Amino acid sequence: MADRLEEYRRKRDAARTPEPVPDRAAGSDGPVGARFVIQQHHARSLHWDLRLEHDGVLASWAVPRGLPRDTGRNHLAVHTEDHPIQYLHFAGEIPAGEYGGGRMTIHDRGTYRCEKWRDDEVVVTLHGERTSGRYVLFATGGRDGRDWMVRRTDPPPEGWTSMPELVRPMHPTAARALPPDTEQWGYELRWDGVRAVAYVSGGRLRLRSATDEDITGTYPWLRDLAEALAPTEAVLDGILVRIDRAGRVRPARGGRATADAQFLLVDLLWLEGTTSVALPYAQRRELLDGLALSGPHWQTPPWFLGTGDEALATARDQGLPGVVAKRLDSAYEPGRHSRHWLSIDPN
Repeated sequence: MADRLEEYRRKRDAARTPEPVPDRAAGSDGPVGARFVIQQHHARSLHWDLRLEHDGVLASWAVPRGLPRDTGRNHLAVHTEDHPIQYLHFAGEIPAGEYGGGRMTIHDRGTYRCEKWRDDEVVVTLHGERTSGRYVLFATGGRDGRDWMVRRTDPPPEGWTSMPELVRPMHPTAARALPPDTEQWGYELRWDGVRAVAYVSGGRLRLRSATDEDITGTYPWLRDLAEALAPTEAVLDGILVRIDRAGRVRPARGGRATADAQFLLVDLLWLEGTTSVALPYAQRRELLDGLALSGPHWQTPPWFLGTGDEALATARDQGLPGVVAKRLDSAYEPGRHSRHWLSIDPN
């Protein structure tokens, strides 16, 4: 009988990697009711590894964007070498320089029901803690049979909405003074920067300007935000700035990463299959703050609840152009200048 793990062992040195390197494959009673694992792999590039127990080994695919979570999308799935059954429980740091070097964590695991298993097509229904659904994996040819695609074929959970292709930013209306019912408003510092909406999915970032221009390539230093947020998927409203050592803020015009480059995240428009534009501002901010987004080039700045005078004083002290007052009960109005948001100068 062929050694199903020969290629796996050939690529690994058991003395140098914490991965399991058994002498032979385990026995198996067949694929029905078998186990699966999905591992998030921070290797040379972030991807997810789908492994299905089959014939004593784990048949494996590397999926750069993760399994599609709604129908209508095909994701690349690279068929890799079979892995040992012990890999169902593996998580750890594969040393740099070794095959697949990088951090590996367990994203999900469970059991699956197999409908079809052929050399060029596999149809399974996954039953995991975070992943459930019917998926078809199919070969597309090329590279010695390594190129496959994966597609979800059953409807997503009730209430699921696909990530929007475009959400235009909402804009404030200029005002001369704080609103009289100041306690009904939240206050954010106003930043002199480039407005942008970030679409984060499968550890990848798509960035659009307020004029719908794709500016992803203009800000390469922001791409790590998507990997840090993975596997969470979200649409985020923010402002691209540069903050120098003296605390002066100016627009970020792109280019190389520098210590002063920041993406200030101020609103949450879609999260994990649920649109949030209809939610009140206070609830959107609560959800955004709950993501705890903080990194070398991104942060969620604070907001002031019902204390407009304090916010204006802070803006004045920091030399900022003012504050934006947002009604606590206001929805997000894509593309509109709204009086539910007010832009107020500090003087």
